[in-house]
Amino acid sequence: MPSILLVLGAVTALGAAFASQYWGGLTPCEMCWWQRYAYMAAIVPLLPSALLRLPAAQRRASLLLGGLVFLVGAGISLFHAGVEQKWWEGFTACTAPISAGGLDDLRAAILAAPAVRCDDIPWSLFGISIAGFSAIASLMLALFAVKAAFSKEPVP
Repeated sequence: MPSILLVLGAVTALGAAFASQYWGGLTPCEMCWWQRYAYMAAIVPLLPSALLRLPAAQRRASLLLGGLVFLVGAGISLFHAGVEQKWWEGFTACTAPISAGGLDDLRAAILAAPAVRCDDIPWSLFGISIAGFSAIASLMLALFAVKAAFSKEPVP
């Protein structure tokens, strides 16, 4: 049951991110995508224990690995929130994907893409940006996963 809740938590976070993009008009920056990748990656080790009845050791490993991925996601989100708050500098290199079509195709792709800076805060609530909320959610999910992994309660 904890694995199902953790997968639902990751799917909910991804749903909110995509809803803010497609319905809210908030174009994600490169670090926003990294946060999404962390949620996607957390689902992978959690899915077997969410869908199958695993032995306790495998269930624990699944939860701990999922918790570790959520913790990495919290670190990414916290780093992004720090860049937004100007606590530290973000990456200064271009993060545009390299196109196999040549320099003209790459230039066209860069010019067609909306310019989204990682140090801008497109939306906040109570002074907390989306990256800040993602850091809080990822940390809570990581703690829940670790607590569930070491829980002595029987799994239904």
